[in-house]
Amino acid sequence: MRRMVFFAAAGLLAAALGQPALADCKLGNGIEHIVFIQFDNVHLRRDIPNVPSDLEQIPNLLHFLENDGSLFTNHHAPLISHTAVDILTSLTGVYGDKFGVPIGNNIGLFEQNGVASFPSSFAYWTDLMADGLPQMLDQRGKTAPAPWVPFTRAGCDVGAFSVANIEFENVTIDIDTVFGPTSLQHQEAAIDRAKAIADFEGIAVHCAKGSASCVKNSAPDILTDEPGGYSGFTALFGNANVQPQLSPQAPITDLDGTVIADNSDPPNPGFPGFSPTASQTLGYLATMLEAGVPVVYGYIGDAHDNRGPALSGVPFASPEKTFGPGEAGYVQQLQAYDKAFGQFFARLAKDGITKDNTLFVVTADENDHFIGGSPSPANCDGVTTPCTYAKKGEIAADLTPVIATEFGDTTAFGVHFDTAPTFYINGNPGQTDPRTRKLEQEAGALLGFDAVDGADGRANQVTQALADYAEQSLLHMITADPNRTPNFILFANADYFLTASGKIGPGCAPVFNAASCFSENPDFAWNHGDFQEDITKTWLGMVGPGVLSQGPVGSVFSDHADIRPTMLRLAGLTDDYAHDGRVLFEALTNRAAGQALRAHRDTLSDLAAAYKAINAPLGDLGFLALTGISTTALAGDDTTYSLLEAQIRDITEKRNQIAGQMIKMLEDAAFNDQPINEAVAASLIKQAYELLASVP
Repeated sequence: MRRMVFFAAAGLLAAALGQPALADCKLGNGIEHIVFIQFDNVHLRRDIPNVPSDLEQIPNLLHFLENDGSLFTNHHAPLISHTAVDILTSLTGVYGDKFGVPIGNNIGLFEQNGVASFPSSFAYWTDLMADGLPQMLDQRGKTAPAPWVPFTRAGCDVGAFSVANIEFENVTIDIDTVFGPTSLQHQEAAIDRAKAIADFEGIAVHCAKGSASCVKNSAPDILTDEPGGYSGFTALFGNANVQPQLSPQAPITDLDGTVIADNSDPPNPGFPGFSPTASQTLGYLATMLEAGVPVVYGYIGDAHDNRGPALSGVPFASPEKTFGPGEAGYVQQLQAYDKAFGQFFARLAKDGITKDNTLFVVTADENDHFIGGSPSPANCDGVTTPCTYAKKGEIAADLTPVIATEFGDTTAFGVHFDTAPTFYINGNPGQTDPRTRKLEQEAGALLGFDAVDGADGRANQVTQALADYAEQSLLHMITADPNRTPNFILFANADYFLTASGKIGPGCAPVFNAASCFSENPDFAWNHGDFQEDITKTWLGMVGPGVLSQGPVGSVFSDHADIRPTMLRLAGLTDDYAHDGRVLFEALTNRAAGQALRAHRDTLSDLAAAYKAINAPLGDLGFLALTGISTTALAGDDTTYSLLEAQIRDITEKRNQIAGQMIKMLEDAAFNDQPINEAVAASLIKQAYELLASVP
C-alpha cells in the first residue's frame, strides 16, 4: 500500500507543478484492470495418469479459474506450435502470416546468396530484418499493428514482463532501434552486457498520453506504420527506466520479498531472463498494478525444467536439467508456483484489485510432449510417492548425415531445429524442382531409431506429416516476405528433435545399429512445435466482469487467435484491423455480449464452430489436409503430387472466400452490434461443411 500512497502524492505534486496527471483509463463492462498471463508449457491434462497435472498442482490458480470464470479445455495453439508464434497469436488475434513470424522461435530467411539464416523470432516490435523488412511484418508489407495501441489510446498504460516482442528481447538491435547506436544504452551493452540485459530486456511500460508514469525516463513510442497514426506517445523500456518510476524507493521484488535480479555474482537487479518463475513475474505485475498501470501482460516459464534452488525458491538440488512428471523437483517447483498464485491473489485483493473489477486472462502457449519410459514405481503419483525414470530424453539426430546415409543425397539445406523442422534448400529451388521433390520424398520415407520407445532395436517412421507452399498457405504460414517461406516442413514423430549441421562428415551408421545416427539426449525430455494433440491442445481461463462463472467448457473449439478479440470485446475497445480469431461469446454474460450476439447466439455459435473448423490451423480442414492430402502429395510421385497440390490450392481458395464472409459477420456482430442475416449465415455454415466433406 505504501507504493499506492506515494503515487497518489506524486499525482497531486504533478498537478501542482502543472505536469501531466495520471491518464484517464476508459474500459468497458466495469473493468478497471486487465491481467494477462501466458505460461510456457503448463499443462491442464495429465502427462502420466497417476500424476496430477501441472494445473492440478497449482490449485490456487485452477480453482480460481474453475470456480469464478470460464475455463476452455478444448483450446489450441496455432501451427507451428512454438512459444514465439503462440504468444504473438494471442497478442494480435491473427495467425502468423499476418505478423511475419509463422513458423517457430527462429525465422528462416533466404539471404541473397540463396542460403538461409535463422535469426530469432524474438525481437522488439519495430525491429527490421536483414533484408530491410519489418520483423513483425503484416500483409501490407509494413510493421504489424502493435497490441498495446487500443489501450494507450483509451488512456491506459500497458505494462509487460517477459512477453514476446512488446519489450526488448536483446541488447543489440533492440537498443539501437529505440535509443540509437550512439546512445548511452548502447555503450552500456558494449561494456557490461549482463548489466545491460538486466537493465533493458524483458520489461516495458507503454504509456497513454498524459500518464504520470512516463513523465521521466521515457523514450518516444514510435509506430510509424500504425493504422490511424500513433504520435505523441512514450514508453519506459527496461527495469532501469521502469523501476525508478514505479518503485522509486526500492528495487522491485518477487512475492517473497527477494529482489528480482539476474544470476550474476553479484546479481544485477532487474530482468532475470526469459524463463521467469511465477513469483518473479507475478511480483513485478503486482508492482505495476499498484503503481497505477491498469493493463499488464506477463509470461511465466515452465515448471519441468530444473531451475535450481536459486530460481525455483525450493530447497531441492538435482543434477538433472529437466524433470519427468512426478519427479521430486518438478513437484516442488509446482508447489512454489501454487504458493505464488495464492500470494498474488491475496496481495491484489488487499489493493482492491479483484475479479469484480479486473479481467484475468490466463493460458499456456502450447503443451510439451514428454519423451520418456514408464515411471518407477509404477503406482507413483509424484505428490505422495515420487517418480523416477530410467529412460528420459528426446531423440536427437542431424538430418544432414542421416539423409546422406539413408538415401545418398548430399543436397545442401538448412532447417529450423525442431521436432517439426522447416527445410530451406540452398538456392531456394521451386516447388517442382527435382532437388525439392527428391528431398520431400526422402523425408516421407525417413527412418529413425527411438532409443526410448524402440527397445526392440527396430527402426520406425520419423515423418508423420509434410507441408509445402500449398499446405502452408492453407495453414496461414505464408507471409508478405517470400524469403521467409520454407521449401517444405517435416512434422516428425514427437519423440524426435531434428537439426541440420550441413556437414556430412564420415556419415553415421544405419539407424538400426547401436552406433545409430539417432541418440537419446537426457538433458531435454519435452518437445513442442509439432502438430500432435498432446502438443497443440492447451487451455484458456478467463475471470472477471462480463465473464460467466461456468467452470470448464469443453464443447467449444477455440485457439489463441480468439483471445485478443474476446479481451477487446469485454474491454469495450476495437482494433484497426480484422482478426482471424473470433469473440468467445460463449463465455460472456448477456450484458457483456451485446444485443446482436444475444439475439443470434445459437446461429452465431454454429457459425463460429464452422468458421474455426475450416479456418483454424488445427481445425478439421487444416488437420485433415495436412495429415492426408499434403503428406501423400509430397511423399508421392510427381503425378500424384501435381493432382493433390491442385486440390489443396482449390480448397484454400474456397476456404478463404467462405471464411472471409464468416469472420466479417462475426466481427460485425461482436464489435458493431450489427444483426446478422440468418439465411446468409446458414448458407455459409452449409458451404463450410460441404468443403470439409470434400476432403478425403
